[in-house]
Amino acid sequence: MTPMIPAHVPDEPPLTYADSFDIPVLFRNGPADKPWKQWRTAKHKAWSATDGFPKADGWYAPTTTWREIIKAATEVGRDITPHLQNQPRYAHGELVARVAPLYAYLGGHPFKHQPPVPGARGRRLTLNPVYAYGTERTAKSAAAYRLGMTMTEWACRSLLGLGQTEHLELGGPIPALSATFKDPKRKLPDLWGRHEAEKVYWLIEAKGGICDVGTLRKGWAQLESGSKVLGSYAHRSVLVGAAVRPGDDLFLTIDHTLHPGQPPLPPAGSDGEAAAGSGNLEDHLGDNDDALIGAARAQMLVYQALRSAPASQLRTVPVPADRTSRHRRHGLTTPLEDDDHTRAMRADLRGAALHGEAHFTRAQIRSWGIDDFLTCRIPGTEVHLGMSRKLFAVCARLHEEDLAIARRTPGLRAEDQLAVDERGSEEAQEEQRLAQRRIFHERQEEARPRLRSLLREAYERGETSDWRDLLRRPEEPELDLASDEGLLEAATPETYLAVSRYDLPPIHA
Repeated sequence: MTPMIPAHVPDEPPLTYADSFDIPVLFRNGPADKPWKQWRTAKHKAWSATDGFPKADGWYAPTTTWREIIKAATEVGRDITPHLQNQPRYAHGELVARVAPLYAYLGGHPFKHQPPVPGARGRRLTLNPVYAYGTERTAKSAAAYRLGMTMTEWACRSLLGLGQTEHLELGGPIPALSATFKDPKRKLPDLWGRHEAEKVYWLIEAKGGICDVGTLRKGWAQLESGSKVLGSYAHRSVLVGAAVRPGDDLFLTIDHTLHPGQPPLPPAGSDGEAAAGSGNLEDHLGDNDDALIGAARAQMLVYQALRSAPASQLRTVPVPADRTSRHRRHGLTTPLEDDDHTRAMRADLRGAALHGEAHFTRAQIRSWGIDDFLTCRIPGTEVHLGMSRKLFAVCARLHEEDLAIARRTPGLRAEDQLAVDERGSEEAQEEQRLAQRRIFHERQEEARPRLRSLLREAYERGETSDWRDLLRRPEEPELDLASDEGLLEAATPETYLAVSRYDLPPIHA
């Protein structure tokens, strides 16, 4: 019988929360027992923005925002192409699936002990009573997977500056070794990425939930199997355990080791220059075609959600057109609530509206140094996602090319998908769909040299295009002059994310 939530747990309304949390992180050189109590008692080192791993292992307590965690949740996981090519409205459901478990089971609470380092917010994330007392084992397993993938993406990209992550099942970083990475008999890690500052590949395994030493050792064995495939290429093995259980705060263990060797290969057909610098591809879209392709692929899920949303749900939000104001050395997003320039700009817009300006033309918006990002709320959540005109135009062009690939490639056409659905076992269907994803990924990479010029042209054209032309709809979305009321907003050079100030569930003391 499922136990009731004990009477001493208060029945409270959702919190108004500060959107900032300290995440205890333990760096070490291999799996060991989970240090369940050390996150509370250990002396934590101050975290400073880095371009990779800290020089010394040990406990740290970096601070992040809920927005940064939600961004990680929306971007990590399998590429949504080709299975959402023809049904873009289901992109909303995919986003709900990635975000909802975090809202359902995590809560925030004050950290009663002395903050471990100066500048810490003194707030932590933990499991709420819904998870602790009423959730079935299978649901807990699913939530642990989502938590593990989300916090791994956050740790690798926001904290440690890794570039875009990709699922290793599609073939890995070395084309000549892709057949080995695709071998179903090998138990390989989840993700891989390329760290430009370290000049190495990363192989990454994500674990979430209780994360006992047995679970971590299995993950380490998967990383060792991946290392054998990469062989002489320089790479780092990274095992992230997002550990949390009822009554304890969320903390991470990051077990890692560096394997010296040959430098990483440039992307296929590139000029040898990858998206150098930070882990945010958007910092380099103006001068790097491969970064442009990567950023568009990373945002295809959001693009599908935006282009399929009803007109009544679409808005545009004003942000400063100067992208350099959103180039952060640490993390991927820039919170907007404390940005004086954004507040002043929006106040001017509201003043103009009060004096009779009902609508603002694209020319007016540009003349005031303003950009307007297209956004919508994801139904079933209080998360708002969006992007710039330029990135939207690139995603639209890429979507057209992906559709063409699906239509002309045997095994990816609609009639081929029907044949997959009619196959007997669930295992056989999953194997066939994995084969489809791999074929699609190979065709995408073959198209890369041609895509560079096509997407660059779309990127430049998007700057001066009206939203109604980009959306292929008769009406221009309304400019939302009250977008900052009740929302905590954040932006990157080309994307937008906001969450309600009142969403995070409370946690018992």
